[in-house]
Amino acid sequence: MTVGRAAVFLDRDGTIIRDTHYLSRPEHVELLPGAAQSIQRLNEAALPVILVTNQSGIGRGYFTTDDFLLVQSRVEELVEETGARIDGVYMCPHRPDAAGNRACECRKPGTALFLRAIADHGIDPALSWFIGDRWRDVHPSILLGGKGILVPTPETPGAEIILAQAEATVANSLEHAVSKIITSPPKIPEHR
Repeated sequence: MTVGRAAVFLDRDGTIIRDTHYLSRPEHVELLPGAAQSIQRLNEAALPVILVTNQSGIGRGYFTTDDFLLVQSRVEELVEETGARIDGVYMCPHRPDAAGNRACECRKPGTALFLRAIADHGIDPALSWFIGDRWRDVHPSILLGGKGILVPTPETPGAEIILAQAEATVANSLEHAVSKIITSPPKIPEHR
């Protein structure tokens, strides 16, 4: 059986850029301190950086897919200014209640976008890390057998921090999370 490579799945809003809620204008993109440098460290460690983001503002009619693409282009431009790169971007445009009263499978914590990225990039989820500022960003690590790291912001509910302390890891910044990743190389699960 071929084992895929490790990767790092990052949330976007609140994890690498300031979360302004329903961001639709590229000129409002602001990288969080240390975010681009953290991505660059992952690049240097040969770990693919995959962005997985919920963008319900599209489904709610607040902005369009084209607006998202312009914002995302600006995010990548700012990251690239430091010599870093994002290797893949996967976005769910649906509202939380897209399918009646239940969320679609691509909206985090659903795993559809992660599974697509895993197939597209030859990733082994059991060797990978899942980082974000909300439990929905980290929970896929449990569903897919990887390692989750919550990087809380003032908007992260306390209950989610407690849950992450019990079920995953909590880091006080993206830089701290990346240091944890780089200093603890992945171990291939025994069942392989």
